[in-house]
Amino acid sequence: MPRAGLTRAAIAAAALELIDENGIAAFSMRKLGARLGVDPMAVYRHFRDQEDVFDAVAEAIFDEIETDALPWEEGWRAVAERYSYALRDVLLAHPNAVATFATRPVRSQASIDTGVRMIEVFTAAGFTPGDALRVSRSLRELTIGHALSLATVRLGAQTRSRKPDPGAPDYNVLAEAADATTIDDHFEVGLAAMLDGCDHLHGPPSDLGRDP
Repeated sequence: MPRAGLTRAAIAAAALELIDENGIAAFSMRKLGARLGVDPMAVYRHFRDQEDVFDAVAEAIFDEIETDALPWEEGWRAVAERYSYALRDVLLAHPNAVATFATRPVRSQASIDTGVRMIEVFTAAGFTPGDALRVSRSLRELTIGHALSLATVRLGAQTRSRKPDPGAPDYNVLAEAADATTIDDHFEVGLAAMLDGCDHLHGPPSDLGRDP
């Protein structure tokens, strides 16, 4: 029988802590057992294998999003925008785990409920169900890609930059543009462009659920 108090949620939380602290490359089931104070084999009573643990880690990250706080009554664009920022912020709180989240599906009940609710908001705004899902997937991929890029920089990639300094012979317009920006100030631009581009996909709002 599984040890009392040892649950899938507790194991996933401990695994996320280890990844946050040391990165995915340093993770092992032995270290996870030590963090939990159990024999590593106890984990296998709750998970099939390490990949199953990583799936649960991705679900735990998603579950940190305060989905009830999203502006569900303010229309599709407000929901899409706030969801994207909320997802980005949660991912950047776990830079070592962004790649884990990005490389596996998230099947938690919170994720499914959020997906259903977003499709309902989009279709109420006049999107077809197919286009609603396409927009939702595009938002997720934009946000995860941005978070992955930013996490990589924050974890040390920026220290390997070879950008020339102002006044150097090879200081060009690209280097000048880089000095005029920050590593994370383009997310708003990209998100707005995506939402603007999706605007033509929906027809008139649905009357479904409205008072006659």
